[in-house]
Amino acid sequence: MAMAAAHDRYQVAVKRENFKTCDQSGFCKRNRAYADGISSSGSSWVSPYSLDPNTVSVRNGQLTGSVFKILDAESQPVRLPLNIAFLQSGVARVTIDEERRQNGDIELRHGSKARKERYNESAKWAIVGGLSVAKDVAGTTSDGVTVITYGPGNNFKAVVKHEPLSIDFLRDGEVQMKLNGKGLLNVEHWRPQVERVVKEEEGAHLEPVEDESTWWDESFGGNTDSKPKGPESIGLDVTFPGYEHIYGAASHAGPLSLRETRGGAGKYDDPYRLYNSDVFEYEMDTPMTLYGAIPFVQAHRKDSTVGMLWLNAAETWIDVTKSKTSSNPLSLGIGGITDTQTHWFSESGILDVFIFLGPTPKDVIHSYSELTGYTQLPQQFAIAYHQCRWNYVTDEDVRDVDRKFDKHNIPYDVIWLDIEYTDGKKYFTWDPHNFPDPIGMEKQLDAHDRKLVVIIDPHIKNEGNYHVVEELKSKGLAVKNKDNNIYDGWCWPGSSYWVDCFSPAAISWWKSLFSYSSFSGTSSNVFLWNDMNEPSVFNGPETTMPKDNLHHGDWEHRDVHNINGLTFVNATYEALLARDPKSPKRPFVLTRSFYVGSQRMGAMWTGDNQAVWSHLQASIPMLLSQNIAGFPFSGADVGGFFGNPSKELLTRWYQAGAFYPFFRGHAHIDTRRREPYLAGSPYTEIITQALRLRYQLLPAWYTAFHTASTTGEPIMRPMWYVHPSDESAFALDDQFYLASTGLLVKPVTAEGAESVEIYLPPGGEPYYDYLTYDTYTGAGKSITLAAPLSKIPILMQGGHIFPRKERPRRSSGLMKWDPYTLVIVLDQNGNAEGELYIDDGESFEYQSGAYIHRRFTFSLASGLRSEDLVAPPSVKASKKHREFVKQYSDVRVEKVVVVGAPRDWEGRNGVRIEEEGGGERYVEMRYHKADGRRAAWAVVRDPRVKVAREWRVVF
Repeated sequence: MAMAAAHDRYQVAVKRENFKTCDQSGFCKRNRAYADGISSSGSSWVSPYSLDPNTVSVRNGQLTGSVFKILDAESQPVRLPLNIAFLQSGVARVTIDEERRQNGDIELRHGSKARKERYNESAKWAIVGGLSVAKDVAGTTSDGVTVITYGPGNNFKAVVKHEPLSIDFLRDGEVQMKLNGKGLLNVEHWRPQVERVVKEEEGAHLEPVEDESTWWDESFGGNTDSKPKGPESIGLDVTFPGYEHIYGAASHAGPLSLRETRGGAGKYDDPYRLYNSDVFEYEMDTPMTLYGAIPFVQAHRKDSTVGMLWLNAAETWIDVTKSKTSSNPLSLGIGGITDTQTHWFSESGILDVFIFLGPTPKDVIHSYSELTGYTQLPQQFAIAYHQCRWNYVTDEDVRDVDRKFDKHNIPYDVIWLDIEYTDGKKYFTWDPHNFPDPIGMEKQLDAHDRKLVVIIDPHIKNEGNYHVVEELKSKGLAVKNKDNNIYDGWCWPGSSYWVDCFSPAAISWWKSLFSYSSFSGTSSNVFLWNDMNEPSVFNGPETTMPKDNLHHGDWEHRDVHNINGLTFVNATYEALLARDPKSPKRPFVLTRSFYVGSQRMGAMWTGDNQAVWSHLQASIPMLLSQNIAGFPFSGADVGGFFGNPSKELLTRWYQAGAFYPFFRGHAHIDTRRREPYLAGSPYTEIITQALRLRYQLLPAWYTAFHTASTTGEPIMRPMWYVHPSDESAFALDDQFYLASTGLLVKPVTAEGAESVEIYLPPGGEPYYDYLTYDTYTGAGKSITLAAPLSKIPILMQGGHIFPRKERPRRSSGLMKWDPYTLVIVLDQNGNAEGELYIDDGESFEYQSGAYIHRRFTFSLASGLRSEDLVAPPSVKASKKHREFVKQYSDVRVEKVVVVGAPRDWEGRNGVRIEEEGGGERYVEMRYHKADGRRAAWAVVRDPRVKVAREWRVVF
């Protein structure tokens, strides 16, 4: 266990030497050198890739043809099948394969059993819809150029230049993206390894040859990659003309707007890397790889957003550079146009690129989500507060923490158990001495509608008399090494095997382990945490699995590495569904490793952060990046995993965490206990206020999750997403909006800060302090907002209505039947609108109509209206819907607050209620006039209108 102990002790910083730089990654070094060679050649460079015009065909919504890679005058060209599919959504998909590998016409080195093809199954895991092609696209070919017109209103064009190959994508006649415009397309074709023997007397006369030093066996950190298929990387340049800002490529600990990566002041020296890794105590402001990979980017300029998905599961690097041009040579660069050039390269697999032409951020994320799946609509408890540490050591320890939360009137919903709950780190077991009564522990939690989450990782302890590993071996469901034997690596339990969740048989077996009879000691309020699923292997290269390991279907691990974590979560998600077949509940699974599509299955967190201010600061852009990548159910360990935060830092982190979509406090085994009730006064009280604010706003959060699960829209919304015309906001990544509520949040992330600078966009809209109703006007500049330790800087943007529940409860489940408060924040014209979504918060019955969805609108002329958004009519008429509405027939709105109330309401003391069915009555309203900066506001107490019915409040 020495190696595991070395891993889990507190580290000063990430061990950089354990992870490759670009110079240490053979294919990264080769592709960068390829780009450098082209750059130094200037205009004399001619790309060797061309589209054979005799093979071009446009029909059934697709362009097909053969790309030729010319090697030299004496060799046959390498044939690369090209397909461009034009989808009904307006998305275009470009794929390039390699014919010889496709046909299996290659020889593998070392007698390998690996598949010979380029990996082409990423879409099987990542894509779930939206692939229907638009059959009515039009194509014409002239002078070596094929032009395809497609998309909504035929506003999109793909201009395919045959020789050299390049593809421009246009919207409204303007180029938005250029593929291979720089000529960096590089498909490393198969070639046999040839021993080069150079006679001494001839050596001086030979022409220089390509550096083959990284083509074949490649070593790093004492491990050698056998690379049985030789060099097989694929690279491409993608240029975004006129776009200065590009976002995405999650996950990295850096700014939201991606930095340049070719060196220089304020720039990185290495490309952004996507290679899911166990990078504990990661560094700040670096392109270094982290735990998850979403190779999806969005480029934005004023009133225009486009996106690109690079669907490849192998190790991937992305170079980013920018160039500025000016039509006026005397302008000294002021007012010029900036182009962003990206250079993508992956170690293996086919080229598979999706193009999104917008034009709005909402258009791009909706199309992306239609393809990759919308984020899961979680159970209600999952978006409340989670209490975790490594580790709560006994079941009595768990009971005690549960009781102390109640004693101090602090709400929480979920308590977590890390690996020490198991019997000797064997999953699906309980330590018989420390957890003798797990069912009793779970019953105590259930008494207040609380849940338990336990950790189960993909490594299975290799120990005799352990039924799980015996079944794994006997059924042949483990990942294999390059010699086709079970791979044995080292993780928390010591010697371990890894379940291969690419295998359908392995998924079926995994599901069986979670039944209540198999996983004895679990109840229906137990859910799952999948950690270490990159996978983390303590004695493996870069703390992960060797690339020449073999998975189901004989695919090499190098081909599927970044998808590995997704497959494990998928198996666990399916297992939780299967354990209650008669009345399935929505699974909750937290994952550390993720890929495109992981959002369908649960939540993620940013991994093993540190209890320092810089990690609190970095959590905001990191989570914004996740949100715009279609994975909004995301969070960071509140308080920092490694180290002991000061009480100020802990408090500020809870205030920020109250606005993370996934809200969990977590800590390392070597840290001091830091449950909120241990902080002491005034910190415990301030943390409790932050937690209660989260619980008050749960109706707004749940409505936001519903929107995300149906449209893909982010929950934490960056400024550029909400204000796409405001160029001053495009690089801001330390403040954000909570979905469509209009709540603008700027967490305090600096030690000792008593105020924050918060930027308000132009347009003259009022913003109101959440607590005091002090008024500020959006004018395209920053304002100073007081932020003593007791205060979270939150402004309410005019024009919105959001719901709250204001009665303190011990858990979210106990709030189910509580009445609602509606907060109406008037814009400069006296208008506002918002939504409320309600379902049972746990089952899938909402898919059959068991939900309530209301729109609230307010105008000075018409007052406040509640309208039904349930659609289509068949759903509204369904039995499930009628029964659900009946259940909520007594749930009411108990208060209406109007912020920015007009002056002419002064002196009024009541409002008229008009209800469905013709009833009319009057209730009291209290008006509070403006006082200095504080806005006027009004309160209608207990209008007794029902949330499920039509009504109007006339002021």
